[in-house]
Amino acid sequence: GTPVLYYGDEIGMGDNFYLGDRNGCRTPMQWSSDRNAGFSKSSPQQLYLPITIDPEYHYEAINVENQQKNLSSLLWWTRRVIGMRKNYRAFSRGSIEFLYPDNSKVLAFLRRHEDETILVVANLSRFSQAVELDLARFQGCAPMEIFSRNVFPAVRKTPYPLTIGPHGHFWFVLQAANERRREKKRTVVTLKTESTLPNLLADGQRARIERDVLPEYLLGCRWFGAKARAVREMRIVEQVAISDDASAAQLWLLQVDYTDGAPDIYALPVQVATGNNAHALTRSAPQAVIAYLGSKDVILYDAIWDSGFREALFRLMRQGARLRGKNGELVGVKGGLLGQELNEEIPKSQVLNAEQSNSSMLFENRYFLKLYRKLEDGVNPDVEVTRFLTERARFAHVPAFVGSIEYHRPRAEPTVVALLQTAVPNEGDAWALTLDAVGRYFERVLARKGDLQRAIAAPGDLLDELVGGVYPEKAQLIGARTGEMHLALASESEDAVFAPEPFNAMAQRSVYQSMRASLRRAFALLQKKMPDLPEAFRAEAAEVLAAESRILAQEQRILQHHADAAKIRIHGDYHLGQVLYTGKDFTILDFEGEPARPLSERKLKRSALRDVTGMMRSFQYAAYSALWQSATREEDRMFLERWADLWYRQMSAIFLESYLKTTAGAGFLPRKESDLQVLLEAYLLDKAVYEVGYELNHRPEWVVIPVRGIKHILHPE
Repeated sequence: GTPVLYYGDEIGMGDNFYLGDRNGCRTPMQWSSDRNAGFSKSSPQQLYLPITIDPEYHYEAINVENQQKNLSSLLWWTRRVIGMRKNYRAFSRGSIEFLYPDNSKVLAFLRRHEDETILVVANLSRFSQAVELDLARFQGCAPMEIFSRNVFPAVRKTPYPLTIGPHGHFWFVLQAANERRREKKRTVVTLKTESTLPNLLADGQRARIERDVLPEYLLGCRWFGAKARAVREMRIVEQVAISDDASAAQLWLLQVDYTDGAPDIYALPVQVATGNNAHALTRSAPQAVIAYLGSKDVILYDAIWDSGFREALFRLMRQGARLRGKNGELVGVKGGLLGQELNEEIPKSQVLNAEQSNSSMLFENRYFLKLYRKLEDGVNPDVEVTRFLTERARFAHVPAFVGSIEYHRPRAEPTVVALLQTAVPNEGDAWALTLDAVGRYFERVLARKGDLQRAIAAPGDLLDELVGGVYPEKAQLIGARTGEMHLALASESEDAVFAPEPFNAMAQRSVYQSMRASLRRAFALLQKKMPDLPEAFRAEAAEVLAAESRILAQEQRILQHHADAAKIRIHGDYHLGQVLYTGKDFTILDFEGEPARPLSERKLKRSALRDVTGMMRSFQYAAYSALWQSATREEDRMFLERWADLWYRQMSAIFLESYLKTTAGAGFLPRKESDLQVLLEAYLLDKAVYEVGYELNHRPEWVVIPVRGIKHILHPE
C-alpha cells in the first residue's frame, strides 16, 4: 500500500511510550537544539506534551537542523527515497506480484505499470542472505539498481542469484539489455555445409556467405559504423590464416561497397567451433555467432572469442613474424617492452565486453590488445602517437606501446590491424569520477537550498565551499597532464610527422571555413527538427538559432588576430571518457581521433586548443548527465540547473588555468592573451555547434546541453 510517514519519522525522532495512548508519538517536533526543540518559544511547562529528553532520542542530538547539514543522515536518505519513488510510476500505480524464493528470510516482489517493471528484494534477517529468484520470463533483461544506476548481470533462464547484507534491500528496474538490438533481433543464417575453415570459401559457399551471412551479421555489430548507409555488396578480399596450424583461425578483410560514396574495409577474424564448444559459446557469447554450418552443433564465429586466436596475435607481435595471405601479409611489430619477454609464457587472455567501435582483449591485467575493425591505409594515429609518446617523448601518462600488427600489400601504405599496450590498473575513467563528484555537489547544494535561493545571483565564496576541495584538485591535475601531453607532442623538431608547423593566416582561414560549414549544417538540422524538440526547450533553441550571425562573427575574429602560434599533433577526441583515474594520477587513452573522420584528417596538425575546449565542454556534459541521472525530485532539478552551470564553469576555469600554467611560454599557444581568448571562444563555439548536430542525430533529448553551452559562451556573465 501507500507508505505513510508520521511527522518525526523522517529523522528517527522516537516515541515517548510513557505518555500512554497515542500521545507517545505526538511529542513536539524536534526542529533544532534550541529551547523546546525549536518547536515553541513558550515556557516548557505550557507545552501540551513534553519534549523528548530520552538520551537516545534527545532533541539536542536528533533534530532537523542537525540532519539537514549531514548528507548521510536519515532525513536526507528519506528525501532521496521519496524522490526516487516519484520517478517510477509503478511504485504508486502498478500491480504487485510476489515471488517465492526458497529462502523465506528474503522478501521479493514485482511492481509493474505499463512498460515499467520494478523488482524489490529485501532481506528481513539481521544476517547476510543468499537467494535465487525465478526471473526466467525476463530473460535478456539487465537489472539496473535504481539508486546507483549500476547495471547487474543480465537475467538468464537459470535462477538469478543475489546476496544481500543484513536488513539490506535492492530496487531494480528490469530493462531490456540493448532495447534497439532486441527489437531488431538478428537471424543467424544456416549454411548447408559442414566445411572446415580452410576450405569454407572454396566449396561454393563464398557467394552465400557474402550475400546472406555477412550483411546480417555486420548490421548487428556495434563496431560496424555504416548502418545508416545503403550497402550494395560485401566481399571477402583477403583471408590470412593466423598460424600454420590447419585448424587455426583466419582474419578476413571485408570490402563493403555502398550505393554512394567510397567503400570501407572491415576486419573480421573467424573460427569454427563444434559440439560442446559450439554450444558453450552460443550460450556465453551469442553475439559472436556468425552462422551455423550444417547444424547448430557447428558454428562459424568471431575468433576474438577463441583463446588460440588471441595467443596467435600476441605471438605474431612478439616474434615479429610475417603471415602470407592471398594479396598481402600480416606483419608483427614489436616494441622494446615486448622484446624483453621472448621466452615468457603468453599471458592468459579474455575479451572485454564493453561496446565500442573496436574490439578489446586483456592479457592478465598486463597487456591491453585493441583490434581495429574499420581499416584504412596508413598508420593509425593511435599507434603512431602512442609509440612516439612512449619511445621518443618518454611521456609516462599514456599506456606504453608494446607492439602492433600491420597488413602489407604491394603499392599501398601499411594498414594497422591491432595495437598492444600495457594495461593500466585504474579505478575507472574520469567521466565516472566526475559524475560521482557532481552528485555529491548537488547533495550539498540541496542541503542549503533555502540559503542558496537568496545567493544565486552572486554565489561568491559559497560556490567554492559547495564544490569541495577534492574534485577541483582532480580537474587541476587533468589540466596539468593535458599540458604535459601537448608539450611532449610538440617536442620533436626533426621528424616532419610530429614537428610543429606555423599556424599562419592560410591555416587560420582554413579553420574558419571549416567552422562556418559546420555551423550551417548543424543549424539547418536544428531548424528542421525544431518541431520535434520539447516545447519547454524550443524558446532556447530558437534564441540560439537567431544568434547564428553572431556566432559566425565571433568565429570570424580568428582571421583578424594573428595567432603567432604553432600547429601540433593533438589527441583529436579529448574528453573525460578518454582519461583513466589510477587512484593518484591520470592516464590518457585512445589517440585514434574521431572514428567518423577519414584517417588523413585525423592525422592533421591542429591547434592544441581543440583538445582543451573538448575537455571543457565535457565538464558541462558531466554536470547535466549527473543532474538527469540523480534521484532528485523534479522541482529540485529545476533549481539545480543553475548550479550545474556554475559548477561546470568553475571546473572549466580550474582546468584551463592549470593547463595554461603548465604550458606557459609554449610555442603552440598565442603569446597575447587577447589572441588566446579569441581562439578559445571560437573553438568552444565550434565544438558546441558540432555537438548540436551530433545530438540531434543520436540523442535529441540531450541537445539542450550544447544549446546552453552556446548561450553561456555568447553571454559569459
